Amino acid sequence: MNKKDQITVLIIEDEEPARSLIRHYLNKYENLVIVGECPDGYCGLLSIRELDPDLVFLDIQMPKLSGFELLEVTEKKPEIIFTTAFDEYAIKAFDMNAVDYLLKPFSKQRFDAALEKAIERINKGGDIKNDISRLREERPGSYDALNRIVIRKGTGISFIQVKDVNYMQAEDDYVMIYHAGGKDLKQQRLKYYEKHLPENEFARIHRSYLARIERIERIEPYGRDTYIAIMKDGKRLPVSRSGYKKLML
Repeated sequence: MNKKDQITVLIIEDEEPARSLIRHYLNKYENLVIVGECPDGYCGLLSIRELDPDLVFLDIQMPKLSGFELLEVTEKKPEIIFTTAFDEYAIKAFDMNAVDYLLKPFSKQRFDAALEKAIERINKGGDIKNDISRLREERPGSYDALNRIVIRKGTGISFIQVKDVNYMQAEDDYVMIYHAGGKDLKQQRLKYYEKHLPENEFARIHRSYLARIERIERIEPYGRDTYIAIMKDGKRLPVSRSGYKKLML
């Protein structure tokens, strides 16, 4: 193991008492240096870009940009320890490859255990995998449905409101999102949106397409066991046999 002489830490947390507690708990670690603190997600995004920390303590629910949204649009990938008062986010935190998840209020012992895991992972180059099988068994994990999608544009970010999304098209590890304001490319799998968008509003009509149901004008046959969805704006999207069955339910 190649131990780092110094590990840089960024704290992104909207509550000062929580930031103060993390600072206090970090005091005993001589090789850890706090390089910055941020009270909201957007400040955190800029600070990760500028400071390139090894480790980030990241709150989930914050003003301007949530912790999950921040991770979706940051180019750099530091190790993450999530801190939050809401345990329903646990599975999603580990799905995003977090080192650990601290549920407020957390003890010094629990904090130290998470930090030791982070230090080990940093020194090993991030090759430690999280075992979340127990968490999955104990808590199925129902995430809140998305109401907006964050998009990185150059050095800035913008938001697409889910209510404005017409349909999405898979492009390898990306999706092209067609919405009321145009279209935007997002580095994410279509399966993610199939899982997180309201299922009564969107349907996976094809392996490459996810469409808002109310924006479909009609369905027309197109060859054997295939169909075409005519959208209200005139776009024509392929519909598979399984997609057709979903729309007919």
